Amino acid sequence: MTRPTPPAARPFDLETTAATVRTWLDEADRVLITAGAGLSASAGYDYADTARFQELFPALHRLGLRSRYLVGVPLPPALLWGYWAVHIDDIRFDSTPNPLYQRLRTLTDSKDHWVMTSNVDALFARNGFAPDRVFTPQGDYGRYQCTAPCTATTWDTQPLIERLLSAYDSHTGAVTDPATLPRCPNCGGDVEINIRIGPEFVDAPYLPAGHRLQDWLNATNVDTRLLILEFGAGFNTPGVIRHPGEHLTRVFPHARLVRVNPTHPEVPADLSDRALPVPADAGQLLNTLTPPPPAPATPSKTPA
Repeated sequence: MTRPTPPAARPFDLETTAATVRTWLDEADRVLITAGAGLSASAGYDYADTARFQELFPALHRLGLRSRYLVGVPLPPALLWGYWAVHIDDIRFDSTPNPLYQRLRTLTDSKDHWVMTSNVDALFARNGFAPDRVFTPQGDYGRYQCTAPCTATTWDTQPLIERLLSAYDSHTGAVTDPATLPRCPNCGGDVEINIRIGPEFVDAPYLPAGHRLQDWLNATNVDTRLLILEFGAGFNTPGVIRHPGEHLTRVFPHARLVRVNPTHPEVPADLSDRALPVPADAGQLLNTLTPPPPAPATPSKTPA
């Protein structure tokens, strides 16, 4: 049996595509922003950036590691928590406003909108999006939990990170004082960052936002023009961002989906008239939609 020939791809022109996105955004009653790792990578937080990895983790680089995807890598606790301290401090607690997220907020501020993201870096909330309208089902680097877990309570990582960094040796990549290594405040057992790695993940901090998002969607009637702006969601965890966006586009007859992804922009054939594939980096599209303001003019010198 031969496979059917896929429909011809639409010619891609960034300016023309951006004009369509602007029109769809203007026509939308509500906007759901969905985002995967590609959006944060475009914003400068690329886990696969080997040069940045070597800069931050020279000891791990000497061991042969090349990217921040270290979940499941068997490191001794002193090395593991040294990695987490530097990684989370860089990714989660950098207070510098991010221009890309700022542009996205400017673009959607005037609309009734929500955010759902698999990213655990809190970049949306840190860049002005209302924290109570951001759903992060995969967790948050800002929390840690008991590994067992013995309780549904989670704890703020910032004091932990500060303590670990105070005992961190950049040459060895390890935390030098065993007393600073974290233990569960409740049972004294091992702890881990509160992100979805396995069935032990404590999702209690994120369920209220998930319920509020569901209520918002339930209040979206069939005539509502819902626009789903999806950025950088590929196939690592398609059930978290990519597939739900397609499902919602099918559920709401006037919904539209914009899928921004340089490597996997494909949209389902049954949604082709209401889904726009954008084979570009999120930064390319957002910079076209909301270009940076011109640099201030240099004042002319008045002759004395």
